[in-house]
Amino acid sequence: MFFLCSDMGMNRLDKNAIADALLAAPGWAKLGLTEPREHLRIDAAMELAGAIVDHLSPPVSRAIAGEQQALAL
Repeated sequence: MFFLCSDMGMNRLDKNAIADALLAAPGWAKLGLTEPREHLRIDAAMELAGAIVDHLSPPVSRAIAGEQQALAL
């Protein structure tokens, strides 16, 4: 799977950045991975995945945000 990402010009994932994201994630999500109930484990895994994606995603620049058109009310 990772070889496809590198072929598409994506950057390699950085272990330190992932570790930082995991450490900054909510405590309930880290603990939730050990839950015996599957639905809680899934919720926890989704929260951790979101924390990693949010941490690794580049911030949206103001120039890009300014290009969006405002909705007419």
